Amino acid sequence: MAGKTVLVIDDEAGIRKSLKMILEYAGYHVEEAEDGIAGLSQARKHRPDCVLLDIKMSGMDGLEVLESLMSDYPVLPVIILSGHGSIETAVRATRLGAYDFLEKPPKKDRILLTIRNALNLSNLEARMKASESNTAWEMIGDSSAIKAIRTLVQRVAPSPLPVLVRGESGTGKELVARAIHDASNRNDGPFIQVNCAAIPEDLIENELFGHEKGAYSGAGERRTGKFEMAHHGTLFLDEIGDMSLKTQAKVLRALQEGEYQRVGGNRTLHADVRIVAATNQDLEVMIQEGSFREDLFHRINGVPIWIPPLRDRNEDIPLLVLYFSTRFNAVNGLQTPPFSKDGIEWLQRQSWKGNIRELKNFIERHLILCTEPTISGAYLQRSAGSVSVEVGQSSDTILTAHNTLQDFKDAAEKAFLIQKLQQNNWNIKATAEAIGTPRSNLYKRMQFLGIERSP
Repeated sequence: MAGKTVLVIDDEAGIRKSLKMILEYAGYHVEEAEDGIAGLSQARKHRPDCVLLDIKMSGMDGLEVLESLMSDYPVLPVIILSGHGSIETAVRATRLGAYDFLEKPPKKDRILLTIRNALNLSNLEARMKASESNTAWEMIGDSSAIKAIRTLVQRVAPSPLPVLVRGESGTGKELVARAIHDASNRNDGPFIQVNCAAIPEDLIENELFGHEKGAYSGAGERRTGKFEMAHHGTLFLDEIGDMSLKTQAKVLRALQEGEYQRVGGNRTLHADVRIVAATNQDLEVMIQEGSFREDLFHRINGVPIWIPPLRDRNEDIPLLVLYFSTRFNAVNGLQTPPFSKDGIEWLQRQSWKGNIRELKNFIERHLILCTEPTISGAYLQRSAGSVSVEVGQSSDTILTAHNTLQDFKDAAEKAFLIQKLQQNNWNIKATAEAIGTPRSNLYKRMQFLGIERSP
């Protein structure tokens, strides 16, 4: 745990000096504060990894400081130190969120062991949250493009530079962001993702920065924002091109200064985060149109990474078929028919406007539906002909093309949305208003149905 920051809050200079010597010798960086108010200020300024906190101090006592720390930083490990220990005080400190309670003078071995255990627990919780429900974040493929991206990820990951990942929807931008995090020196910290397109404009600021209790109607308690959750880790801003200009300005300040305020609050908070952003939009055109800030673009575009569409690297499709088929069968305990050589060649001839996401869904659908010994090219051609529904088809064709109600509903909805998007020149906001649905909901349905604008 060497290199971690420990904040010592104690009104006895001798205790602070002794603890600093012990901790610095063990490889920790130490910050000091002589009272509770100074301690809270130091915590907000330096965001320590662990706090050693005295109970009896003039002015604000240790329990008040503890309560404030737990309110601001719920996962911060705080170890209480006291020369006047009592069961009642220890119980109250534990209920307020203290990690442990040690009597003064603290023994060197005991204090180092307690700090190490506290940091291990904190890191474990962060890693579990970051990897929740994810078992693999692999970039599958042997094409020259994928090999170049892997090399670039390994080179850029150890640096603090922001990264802008660009490419069509479904190409694997999140995989690249996670690969950067996993290869960085922040990989024991959290990976926090924000989908800027899926959050309504009036809520995204609250999502990023959190809010204070009573900030608005319904804000019954303080909420931690994504910036704060990503402290000492990576913040992935997906679909950043959908962020409003007002929010862009606040995000820019947070990136430039490392400072932000919760909604409804007046305290300046600090966050140490590494930014990886992603978009499928042409930000340079948006800058010319005035819908994206040029200064924010230069701030996030530290290292640009472009992921080519699947149709430009179809030599990766055989490996992707093997990967998705094997994983699908293992997760679901199934033995499904394999894709034949000509079946894979058929897949390689398709355009895959939804890229890898569309390919994955297509593979898994036919692993379930195919009743033949192998998933051949002839089977896929017949299947594609039977389920194809495009704008302009007759109602009879649509009605007879599907075997289940859900398939029909999905196909009809897809055809309807494509038609409305075309009528509104693929303007998401205008289309959402025209059909009476929130923009975030339209994005979700487009993603689910595999709707992509043709190049």
